[in-house]
Amino acid sequence: MKPVRNPKNYKLGKVSNGLKKISRSLKPSVKRPAWDEYFLEIADLVSRRSTCLRRRVGAVLVKDKRILATGYNGVPSKIRHCSVTGCMREKLNIPSGERHELCRGLHAEQNAFLQAALHGTSVKDACLYSTTQPCVICAKMVINAGIKEIVIRGDYPDKMSKDLLTEAKIKVRLSK
Repeated sequence: MKPVRNPKNYKLGKVSNGLKKISRSLKPSVKRPAWDEYFLEIADLVSRRSTCLRRRVGAVLVKDKRILATGYNGVPSKIRHCSVTGCMREKLNIPSGERHELCRGLHAEQNAFLQAALHGTSVKDACLYSTTQPCVICAKMVINAGIKEIVIRGDYPDKMSKDLLTEAKIKVRLSK
């Protein structure tokens, strides 16, 4: 029988059959992120895939601490990116939060819902983690999809969105 080596941070102990038991102990200095922080960091990472020239947004749909789907804002598959065509909203001087229909892209929340639907995953009673508050169009989708809570890192200039989410009793929390 080979001797058991003791790598760093492992404790050796005896068990009833005489073999050595190895268990790893976490150092007290190891800090695990809270769930909100964890899923918002994932949303931040997802946003880095965005093809939008104005704002990069990431969304993560979570239920029972399990990721159901992710999405980022950008043009649909098989469509040329705005980096090639230019931003229509910029060309028309459209302020943020207005005239969403004048954009070639989909929002991160929309893409997350579409990914869940594409793969047959129900999002009812899920939590939406997003790098920013949903716009009014996405807020309506959130309501009808049965999302129970939204955790955001940043605000968005859309009062109607806030009003609809409040009326639908969907909790929106701002996390840092």
